[in-house]
Amino acid sequence: MAEKMFGDLVKAVVDVEKGLIALDAEMHADEEELLLEQGSQQCQLWGINLYPGKKGEDFVEFDSMINLRPAQGNRSRGVDDPDLRTRIIKIVDKSIANGIPA
Repeated sequence: MAEKMFGDLVKAVVDVEKGLIALDAEMHADEEELLLEQGSQQCQLWGINLYPGKKGEDFVEFDSMINLRPAQGNRSRGVDDPDLRTRIIKIVDKSIANGIPA
């Protein structure tokens, strides 16, 4: 998946309320739109990048324009809330075969 699009990463959007993850689009906004069409709420959607060639903490990168949400207290492209980052990692781990490589 990574090789056909960006070479080393796969873009993903996680719905933290429903525990869903959308993968493999050119832009996080495309995955966000897909989840919104399926009934997700925008405030529950967070963009991440997955690096299949990396392990442990380097596997998930919290960086997406869709994460810029000053009204929700998130003022960066990352995910500022450590508890929310933990929830996202748990969803990724549960959703991807064999979990996050250690």
